[in-house]
Amino acid sequence: MAFGYVVPAEMYRTEIVVVNSRFISTISYGKSIIESMSDDGEPSGTAGPPVLAVLRGVDIGDTLVIVTRYFGGTLLGTGGLVRAYTEAAQAGLAGVRTQRKIERKMVGFDAPYTFYQPLHKLLNEYEAVDVEETFAGDVTITARFPVDNIEPFIAHVIDLTSGVVQPVTLE
Repeated sequence: MAFGYVVPAEMYRTEIVVVNSRFISTISYGKSIIESMSDDGEPSGTAGPPVLAVLRGVDIGDTLVIVTRYFGGTLLGTGGLVRAYTEAAQAGLAGVRTQRKIERKMVGFDAPYTFYQPLHKLLNEYEAVDVEETFAGDVTITARFPVDNIEPFIAHVIDLTSGVVQPVTLE
């Protein structure tokens, strides 16, 4: 079926504690191709580079990673900071729920009620999202499909209904 790449499905936050310092990792969808980092007050190279290295090592795209440190009163040294920021980023990225990012387009069709159940099953099979149904004389259904699934879905619907239902791409 459709391809794409994995992105965060929602914001995710987790926390680790290292020698009384709290490291809160926040992972979110970042709709950008920009790669950036900052040590933001930590010794040079101890926060941003380790987090970016962890992010580069996972197969998750369009991702924003923020690690916030609440100082616990004990200096960790450069090695300790690098390990702590690395662990915090790893914990966040390991826990975030992901989904495939793929191009989708809207498809719509009107169908007699007799075809409602079998057509509704096809929506899941062809990965439809944002499904809207209006019940009147016929059932009107609109949904967004991965672009690679549109032609097979339309062909399947036409075959299933012997041409009675003719889905159209709406965008």
